[in-house]
This record gives sequence, structure tokens and C-alpha cells, in this order.
Amino acid sequence: MHVLMIFAHPCADSFSAALRDTTRAALESAGHTVELRDLYAERFDPVLSADERARYHTEGDNVAGIEDHVVALRRAEALVLVYPTWWYGMPAMLKGWMDRVWSPGVAFRLGAGAIEPLLTNIRRIGVVTTYGSPLWLLWYIGWPDRKLIGRGIRRLCAKGCRLDWVYLNAMDQRKPAELKAFVEKVRAHFSRW
Repeated sequence: MHVLMIFAHPCADSFSAALRDTTRAALESAGHTVELRDLYAERFDPVLSADERARYHTEGDNVAGIEDHVVALRRAEALVLVYPTWWYGMPAMLKGWMDRVWSPGVAFRLGAGAIEPLLTNIRRIGVVTTYGSPLWLLWYIGWPDRKLIGRGIRRLCAKGCRLDWVYLNAMDQRKPAELKAFVEKVRAHFSRW
């Protein structure tokens, strides 16, 4: 399977970077091809400019400057997002990637009364993320990032697209052995893909 991995963390030596490397190695050891896009390292511009917004609904014109991301998204059979959860959501860099790349004619088409999904090539989505919050608080606030991806993004993919959510909550209070155990959990999970 061709897996598009989107990584969003500004620090090369972060725990998220270790999770990215572990996920990638596990997927490759399972026989998958992984195409990694490190949004910070490649200096992706997450800002939807006024000009881009003006041509947002003009299919074809709305991909100027992001063509390589669109090609990667259309080529993917699976999508894996690796990011830290900040303020109950994905980093602005990742949200900006979705704002700019998941556009009309790429991810969806506006139909009469409904959105027509266009990324039916994507049959599986995996998320690897960390939360500083305790689990009870995530449930209390309604897991905004999980709802966005599970109910919104996944709807634009293949019918029956599977969502794997691998997370570590209360990350800032974890002992080194617990962090290591989570890395192993990630490795085991993606080795079974």
C-alpha cells in the first residue's frame, strides 16, 4: 500500500519525531511504501492567502503552488498523520495544509445538497498523536481533532475508510518507561497494517 505520511512538529528532536520514525519503520517493515511530507522541514506555507481564497472554488486554478501535495494525496492509498495535539486540536501547520490542499476538485466537489468525496483512493487513515490533557478532559471537551478527522476528513475518502487513532494522553506527566512503552505500542500497531 502507498502511504502518505504527514508530519507536523517544528522540532527535529521531539517525541513526535520519534513517533514519526517508528511509524514509518513499522509500515515499511510491513511492506508498505511510505511517502513522508514533513511540513515544517519543507517550510510549507499553511496560510490560505486572499488570492488563493478568491480562486478556491475554481478547480485547477486552486492548486497553484501546491501541485506536489495534490499529486501525493491523489497517489496515496492510506494517510498517516503524526502530530502533537495543542489546544485540543492539530497544529496550525497541519490545519493549514488541510485548508490549502483538501480543496474543491481535489478532496471534494460541492454537489446539490451534499459534498461528493473525491479522495476515494484513500482507504485507511492512521493518526499518531499526543495530548497533555488527562483522558477525562478529552472526553469532556469532545475530542475536537478526532471528530474533525473521523467525521469530516474521513468522509472525503473511500466508503468504509478505516480510522486508526493511536494516542498518548497526559504526555507531560509520563515517565520515560511509559513513553518508551507508547513508542512500542505504535511500532506494534503499524507493523500489523
